[in-house]
Amino acid sequence: MDHEQRFIELAADFTEKLVTPYDVNEALLDLAEKLTELLNLAGSGVTLGVDGQVRAATAVPPPLTALEQFQEDHQMGPCVTAYRTGEVVTISDLDAEVSWPGYHDVAAQVGVRAVAGIPMKLAGTTVGALNMYHAEPHSWVESDLLAARVMSNMATAYLIHSSTLNQKTELSAQLQHALDSRVLIEQAKGVLAQTHAISMSGAYELLRGHARSHGLKVRAVAYEVVENGLRL
Repeated sequence: MDHEQRFIELAADFTEKLVTPYDVNEALLDLAEKLTELLNLAGSGVTLGVDGQVRAATAVPPPLTALEQFQEDHQMGPCVTAYRTGEVVTISDLDAEVSWPGYHDVAAQVGVRAVAGIPMKLAGTTVGALNMYHAEPHSWVESDLLAARVMSNMATAYLIHSSTLNQKTELSAQLQHALDSRVLIEQAKGVLAQTHAISMSGAYELLRGHARSHGLKVRAVAYEVVENGLRL
């Protein structure tokens, strides 16, 4: 199957989900997973902007959370720059990049050499940034960046649409809710990983599988795991 056909299929699947009731965290995770699959990336991550600060929302695979967290903690990095400037940021080889002290060290620890930051924006509103990662030096081609922008725009439209009347205060609350949900979900993953002696990825699949089979949101299941002792 050629690259264009695969993109059309993934975009169609993503769009179908976005027009139905859908948890924001699920939408962001789907965005990261589908782009990672489509572009054969080492992984992807999403950060959201709340009150002018970039906050880590999701990353796949889980070890790449360290890069997203570094950018939240230090408010610098490619996705921070993409978010603040509204422009795509591409780094072909982090070993040759002198910006963002400390970011390179974390990238080396998780096995990342190339990164691209895509602003998540629609109609002049920037809500965050999408990060894409390669394990080796990589020249980012325009067709891949365009595919990422299309998928990112879809997710951004969903985030804005899911806030009441697109009001800025409501959108900020929606993004904050997504970030709060991420913390709760991470806690639940940790509990399940320890209980079942499995990876954090495996723990998330348990959460998501239970949520889907019972018609619940992942956040609701995570709450039951953390607060009420639910064990899947």
